[in-house]
Amino acid sequence: METTANVLVGLVAALHVYILVLEMFLWEKAPGRGLSGFDAELARTTAPLAANQGLYNGFLAAGLVWGLIAGDPTGHRFQVFFLSCVLVAGLYGGLTANRRILVAQALPGALALGAVLVAG
Repeated sequence: METTANVLVGLVAALHVYILVLEMFLWEKAPGRGLSGFDAELARTTAPLAANQGLYNGFLAAGLVWGLIAGDPTGHRFQVFFLSCVLVAGLYGGLTANRRILVAQALPGALALGAVLVAG
């Protein structure tokens, strides 16, 4: 079960690196605009906000990677903390911004958190 938990944590970290790239570097290009659904003008106007969000997604990814490489009990604690942050961010985003975030962020975070807790 520990291997499954580690794979899920790694996938959630990779997802957040992908979100970082979309929000920080591709927001005004086709991939970022496809994610947001914004036209070129709104994408340009909101790019600084998206970049800030992207940076926070990078922090989540960094914490999860740290949790994977740190020895226990620190690594386990980091995984639980940062996956909890992912879950809360996903729930909040899903309820306030776009329901797709529930599936794209909250669900993977919840699955990984459950696996980490079970592997404990």
